[in-house]
Amino acid sequence: MSNGLVLWFSEVGKDDIALVGGKGANLGEMTGAGFPVPDGFIVTSKAYYQFLRENNLVTKIKHLIGSANFENHDSLTQTASHIQKLIINGKMSDVLIKEIFSSYRKLGGVLKDAFVAVRSSATAEDLPNASFAGQQSTFLNVKGEANVLIKIKEAWASLFEARAIFYRHEKKFDHFKIGIAVPVQKMVESEKSGVMFTIDPITNDKSKIIIEAIYGLGEYIVGGTVTPDHYEILKKDLTLISKNVATQSILLKRVKTINKKVFIPKKTGQKQKLSVKEIEEIASYGKKLEKHYYFPQDVEWAIEKNEMYIVQTRPVTTIHPQKEQKKHDRELKELPLLLKGQPASPGISTGTVKILKSAKEIHKIEKGDVLVAAQTNPDYVPAMKKASAIVTDSGGRTSHAAIVSRELGIPAVVGTGEATKKLKLGMTITVNGTKGEVFKGEISLPSSAENKVEDVRIRTKTKVYVNLAQSELADTIAQKHVDGVGLLRAEFIMAGIGTHPKKLIRDGKKNVFIQKMAESLIQFCQPFNPRPVVYRTSDFKTNEYRQLIGGKDFEPEEANPMLGYRGAFRYIHDPEVFELELEAIKIVRNKKGLKNVWIMIPFVRTVKELIEVKKIISRAGLYRSDSFKLWMMVEIPSNVILLEKFIQVGIDGVSIGSNDLTMLIIGTDRDNNEVASEFNEQNEAVLWALEHVIKTSHKYRVTTSICGQAPSQYPELVEKLIGWGITSVSISPDAIEHVRRIVSECEKKLIL
Repeated sequence: MSNGLVLWFSEVGKDDIALVGGKGANLGEMTGAGFPVPDGFIVTSKAYYQFLRENNLVTKIKHLIGSANFENHDSLTQTASHIQKLIINGKMSDVLIKEIFSSYRKLGGVLKDAFVAVRSSATAEDLPNASFAGQQSTFLNVKGEANVLIKIKEAWASLFEARAIFYRHEKKFDHFKIGIAVPVQKMVESEKSGVMFTIDPITNDKSKIIIEAIYGLGEYIVGGTVTPDHYEILKKDLTLISKNVATQSILLKRVKTINKKVFIPKKTGQKQKLSVKEIEEIASYGKKLEKHYYFPQDVEWAIEKNEMYIVQTRPVTTIHPQKEQKKHDRELKELPLLLKGQPASPGISTGTVKILKSAKEIHKIEKGDVLVAAQTNPDYVPAMKKASAIVTDSGGRTSHAAIVSRELGIPAVVGTGEATKKLKLGMTITVNGTKGEVFKGEISLPSSAENKVEDVRIRTKTKVYVNLAQSELADTIAQKHVDGVGLLRAEFIMAGIGTHPKKLIRDGKKNVFIQKMAESLIQFCQPFNPRPVVYRTSDFKTNEYRQLIGGKDFEPEEANPMLGYRGAFRYIHDPEVFELELEAIKIVRNKKGLKNVWIMIPFVRTVKELIEVKKIISRAGLYRSDSFKLWMMVEIPSNVILLEKFIQVGIDGVSIGSNDLTMLIIGTDRDNNEVASEFNEQNEAVLWALEHVIKTSHKYRVTTSICGQAPSQYPELVEKLIGWGITSVSISPDAIEHVRRIVSECEKKLIL
């Protein structure tokens, strides 16, 4: 469908996250790869953004979020309710309604009014470095055109659930850079359903596949309403090596037109949910999915009338090195064992019991408490972030409580059956998330070193750098397994100073600017020394510079600042501020002896500009050497096309700014909701540019890096980059271990 508002699964793939979200992209990708996915169509994020625009909702929503108190659950809930009403009461365009109706009728075929699942697919969902599990709504067994429209709007509105607003706020995601698409999928009336991990999520054992299964629709397993069967399969030959059959007393199924809780006869509920043949079939799909995506997968599956379906897959976002535990085993044996359940998130923690009957009580949790509940859902997340451990009555290793606990890195035991009855408010307990045990009393955990993540140093030839902005995080990040700072933006330091440098110069305070810049640089360079810190010199756009104190006196107003007075052009035509930056660098290098600071020049439009900037650097007394490298950003098509000439002028390395380069190659602005859906760092033209830059640089023995978001988001792109010969990637701090692991896997694959 040409306008891009509604697309069939067969029309999209894994590269279309910006348009159809993580869930939609994976449904399309699996459909194209021949996996048994129930057919469906997707109302794209373009339709969502168009709906916001047509109903003038962006300003109203921004105002409401701006007035919310994120520390107050009631305030956040009230804000969310107002926003959701605005969306649900908004009017869809006739064009969109017509396309949805047409697609729904086509999906139903001769039945016309088919039962469908209406799912939510956020455009930043299911990314390797951010799990949005459970953040938005899913509606099952929806029937009829009018009901489908209602549920699509409710799915859009779920992007502004209190829990989702809070999550984005915590992760520092822009509320309007995350859109939402809505897959509408033929309903599978599953007699059995469940979740599969192609890695053991507790032990990180890659040789195993873990399957959990229940009777009925899958909502009860993800929500932790029932405790599932647990099967462990050897990946190499699909042998069942371990099983734990749970008793299930209720299931969720469609009765006429509603989803209903149905009680199961005791004899049936005690049976093993899956046959050995079914286990092997599910596991074989898991093995194929992991091979297809080059990364461990978290898969949702369903069985209807003996037919197997894959209804969702996403990368496993919670692979962490295991926590040190053996030294505490002796102490644990001396404590009374209170409960045994499923190990859900590894580690040991001691705390005071707080029992929550519902998410309305999350304000009761204080930092360090053990959160005890029948089960959890996404509304519990603010409390889970404060807790030292989680214990639930029901649920398995693939339930919400388990997944979120692993993401937060706190111990969890689920499926205990009686935690809310046996544990008492105020009781001190110790939770062993690795073995699924809860003890009365506490053990000594004398220092964070006792309980911290073991530092497993994966070696890679490709360097893994970090993008850093906050100096207060430098000490902590420097302790991670990272090879240096691949992008330190000058703008963050200058924003911290707060005053436009030209105002300081005018006021006779240029030394204040130099000193503050030097002090900040030292805070970054000291903890990383001798690892390099690549300082990208100032690249404020005029509209950003104007925000600084005094900025309006010195900055012109431009219609398009992105393509305006910035980068190297600014240094040449008004070198004063750039020269102050160079003075600060000299203090760091010469007076403080921190020779690990390098320079990277941004937004160099022409070869002549690079020559002129190099002259300014030389006049300042800074010269390229083994300890002082000069890099250039590659973020403009001219950098790609004329790269050989740029290199011949004399540079030591390039760093690809994939965000700007993608926008300028495709001609789209990712910050503009009207066209943001077209932003795609895996566009064919962008991939050609990346390959050309890396191979050309390799030819001239110039190092290459990439500092956009792409390596954190697309494991398959990392494999391409390494195959082409990139020498480093620079990523956000939260993705260091994850990307290092991907790099290692890709390097091993290339060797093989």
